[in-house]
Amino acid sequence: MTKEEILAQLKEVVQVVRPSVNLNEVNFDTRLVEDLAMDSLSMMLTALAIENKLNVRFENNQIFKTVGEVCDVALQLMK
Repeated sequence: MTKEEILAQLKEVVQVVRPSVNLNEVNFDTRLVEDLAMDSLSMMLTALAIENKLNVRFENNQIFKTVGEVCDVALQLMK
């Protein structure tokens, strides 16, 4: 799976967790808190959904600031 394919999967999750977000504006540089207005619950739900979709497990203390960071870590975990 490529980083772009992971981004597409992440956008599907964001659409469910934050339905008001314009997915056309979500890219690797999109900030989770500042741009997507995610709070801790939204971040947890997003992480769990991505883990399930991609069959990966993030570390419990993993902190993500951007969509690109989520994609990079998920890609690494899939190898």
